[in-house]
Amino acid sequence: MRSIASRMSVMSGEGALSVFARAKELERLGRSIIHLELGEPDFHPGPSVVESVAKALADGKDRYCAVAGVPALREEIATYLQRTRSIGVSADNIVIAPGCKAALFFAMMALLEPGDEVLYPDPGFPGYPSITLGLGAVPVPFELSPRHHFQPDLAEIASRITRRTRMLITNSPGNPTGTVYMDEVQRGLAELAVKHDLWVLSDEIYARIIYGGEYLSMLRYAGMKQRTLIIDGFSKSFAMTGWRLGYTVAPPEVAAALALLAINSYTCVAEFTQYAAIDALRDREGNTPRMVSEFARRRAQFVHDLNQVPGFHCEPPAGAFYAWVDIRGTGASAEEVSRILLEDAGVAAIAGGAFGPSGEHFVRFSFASSVENLREAVARIMKVSTAWQRTLEEK
Repeated sequence: MRSIASRMSVMSGEGALSVFARAKELERLGRSIIHLELGEPDFHPGPSVVESVAKALADGKDRYCAVAGVPALREEIATYLQRTRSIGVSADNIVIAPGCKAALFFAMMALLEPGDEVLYPDPGFPGYPSITLGLGAVPVPFELSPRHHFQPDLAEIASRITRRTRMLITNSPGNPTGTVYMDEVQRGLAELAVKHDLWVLSDEIYARIIYGGEYLSMLRYAGMKQRTLIIDGFSKSFAMTGWRLGYTVAPPEVAAALALLAINSYTCVAEFTQYAAIDALRDREGNTPRMVSEFARRRAQFVHDLNQVPGFHCEPPAGAFYAWVDIRGTGASAEEVSRILLEDAGVAAIAGGAFGPSGEHFVRFSFASSVENLREAVARIMKVSTAWQRTLEEK
């Protein structure tokens, strides 16, 4: 019997999707489930975006199009990045992809050789080590510790750099912690990248979802323009998850390599969605600021309520829409707590180990849900918290 390629044995799935599958199974059995496991805004694109995609289809924009993306969209992304992040890039530096995961995968494929080492945040998005391993490279985690308020530790990262290190992955605001990297931390990361001649893959998918201050892209630091790739897209900031639209901002030689990978894989991204994305970026209706304002309201209420649960401790995230809850006070493992939440309370959340070993004492909740759902979720959690309260009393 012929076997599956060995690279598949080292790649992994996503804990959020596994929990989602079990939650849907319970729903089919008649259970009421509050879904706080997926990182999906409960909003939809504004009316003008929906009108734009309908008009694009009516105008026959359903053909093959430019491999790197519709020129008008790439120009609009360049304008958008200048307006929202104060970074100047050319449309020629931008390649459109069918979602951020594809953009991430192809960026890493274009830059990594087997045996190369990749520094990535732990806890962090599970795709970072999975894709690294699938490409025959070596994932090297750096810890985001509560001791440092989940900021990267520059000394630790410096100590992990070897002659094989080729890439540094950053993610600010971060999934799952909601951390926005401080200016001095990012400046230090940039200096390490220049000193050791590293590629920097800056995952900025949550860049618009921050709760105070100016967002600083890695591309703004000295020496970064020629070595940094930005991964971004439309799923989070524009509530367009099912549209599967992402993009990479890359140095010219990398952008050319990404276009070649597109030719050999997906050919091009759906033309009509790209024209609608132009309207999303212009955001004449103010959909993104309104959504972020609502997330801020939910964040304040949900974090406060979670901190009333016995054994839970949660710091307010500076960005994204995740509550990263330290559950050590429960006396139970994160896996056991998340199991009780789903099976007994009907609240779907993710045990932190799904995001790496450093997340083993945490549970991630998405607060991209209504205030009513979030309040009901905490009420349900309160009821089942007696399970671990009894355990603590017995000890």
